[in-house]
Amino acid sequence: METSKGLDYVRGNSRAVILTTRASGAPALAPVTVGVVDDQIVMSTRETAYKVGHLRRQPETSLCVFPDKWLGRWVQLNCRAEVISLPDAMETLVEYYRTLSGEHPDWDDYRRAMTEDQRCIIRFEILSAGPDVMG
Repeated sequence: METSKGLDYVRGNSRAVILTTRASGAPALAPVTVGVVDDQIVMSTRETAYKVGHLRRQPETSLCVFPDKWLGRWVQLNCRAEVISLPDAMETLVEYYRTLSGEHPDWDDYRRAMTEDQRCIIRFEILSAGPDVMG
């Protein structure tokens, strides 16, 4: 599958499971919500989340993205992740929210909450995507 098709799939599907690697080498899986901002897959998380530490140490990761309806078509994206911290992450956090939920009733309050929650953005560069066929 072309990586552009993987990106297009994420535009219509925001549920995913991320695979990161613990320091021991063991896998770590977590449910996440992803979106597309400026033609890049992004997700929001807290700086204190284990997955942030895992990705800072080893940025290679995979996302399994699937639809709201269970057992629908899914896509695996093998990626390189980049952690973007505040204050640099703020405008992408705003666009991420807009992409998934529309306009916020109070953007100042949203920005304050993102700072208090120590939110960051994870940006994903797609290295490969699949599957190409259904078995």
